[in-house]
Amino acid sequence: MSRHTDLQRQESVWENIRRNKLCYLCIAPYFILFFLFTVAPVLSSIGLSFTYYNILQPPEFVGLDNYAKMLFADSIFTQAAVNTLVMALVVGPVGYLGALLLAWMINELPHAARTVLVLFVYAPSISGNIYLVWSILFSGDAYGYVNGILMNLGLIKTPIQWFLDTQYMMPLIIIIALWMSMGTGFLSFIAGLQGMDRSLYEAGTVDGIKNRWQELWYITLPQMRPQLLFGAVMSISSAFSIGDITTALCGNPSTDYAVHTVLNHISDYGTTRFDMGYASAISTVLFLIMILCNRVVRRVLRNVGN
Repeated sequence: MSRHTDLQRQESVWENIRRNKLCYLCIAPYFILFFLFTVAPVLSSIGLSFTYYNILQPPEFVGLDNYAKMLFADSIFTQAAVNTLVMALVVGPVGYLGALLLAWMINELPHAARTVLVLFVYAPSISGNIYLVWSILFSGDAYGYVNGILMNLGLIKTPIQWFLDTQYMMPLIIIIALWMSMGTGFLSFIAGLQGMDRSLYEAGTVDGIKNRWQELWYITLPQMRPQLLFGAVMSISSAFSIGDITTALCGNPSTDYAVHTVLNHISDYGTTRFDMGYASAISTVLFLIMILCNRVVRRVLRNVGN
């Protein structure tokens, strides 16, 4: 019975393709580019994760050795995984909820003020290496702004090495990552709020909505599910992809691997040691974790407004 159903489904798919062949022809260039530069690299990375590949010689199949090494013999990977998880658990949810609430509040402002504030919030995420301004603020010498202020106030006697001291590195990186996280997700929330049908709020008032929080939960968020899902995907991707900030500010590797992330570990093995097989195995694990988080978020967002 199930085989017959599968055959009917396949025939329906091919019939749909034949009926809309012009539409499929129009999207074919994008699909080809997407397959070549997104799907194919992911599939090749998964394949290379079962090999030893140093770029100079053909890949040598080693089975699950890379995964066994990752889980049982690489203590630095364990440290990197813990650091990445800590950053993701803070930057992901806090950045996501912060962007949503900030977009909700900014949307209530007049057009001119809203435009200026959206630019200020969104600018850090599109300004490339703008996070390097933090290296000036928290410079490890007496000329750093924060050190200079603290020394003038008599709170410290010698400059603090902010990005070399393991006591301060993780909190600073998390703060900077949060500052950088107001990106496309924030813009999608603004777009969703701008596209809301105002008559829904009037109907909600008639049905017993008593305050703005009920209005947000029962009307606004259910109507913004596509934007919420898009923002969640972007938030998950950015939260698990923190690496450039730690390398630029704390070096690679950082002091005692205090802010060493999975992305730094991939870069270390892939571009420094040229062990592409092991780097691909780490990438595959990170990819699977991100997919799992994405599915969990999808399940949570289904309950919004219920």
